[in-house]
Amino acid sequence: SREVGRLGTRELAQLLVDMRDTMQARDGAGLAAPQIGVPLRVVIFGLAENPRYPDAAPVPYTELVNPVLTPLTDEQEEGWEGCLSVPGLRGLVPRFTRLRYEGFDPAGKRIVRDVDGFHARVVQHECDHLDGILYPMRIRDLRQFGFTDVLFPEMAGVDGDE
Repeated sequence: SREVGRLGTRELAQLLVDMRDTMQARDGAGLAAPQIGVPLRVVIFGLAENPRYPDAAPVPYTELVNPVLTPLTDEQEEGWEGCLSVPGLRGLVPRFTRLRYEGFDPAGKRIVRDVDGFHARVVQHECDHLDGILYPMRIRDLRQFGFTDVLFPEMAGVDGDE
């Protein structure tokens, strides 16, 4: 994906509306612009209460342009992920447990946050999309990858994006 050259534009605002609508329609925790066919370095994420992630800590809604991720530890943890781009499937994916993300909000204000846990996982998942990486590419043991309704029968009918 290409970096966004100009912030605060009407086009960027409309892209973010489209992304938010798509994410909310699918009960997702995040979305990257390439997932809706726009090859720009823009991600959104956020989670309050979500039936797909009943045990996840809240993540503040964020619109992040031109993100840069820096791991704050070498420690990784495996966790289950799903994705709008790979519907109906889940996999156990290793992610850094703590990281710093930097970038800009749509108006050009700098964002710098140090995060951990589910928040860190969501940001890594969404930013992977910007580099053409889907979560199955990160799975270490493909026996831990399969259909959501088989792996988690209690989630049958619940599908969307990480």
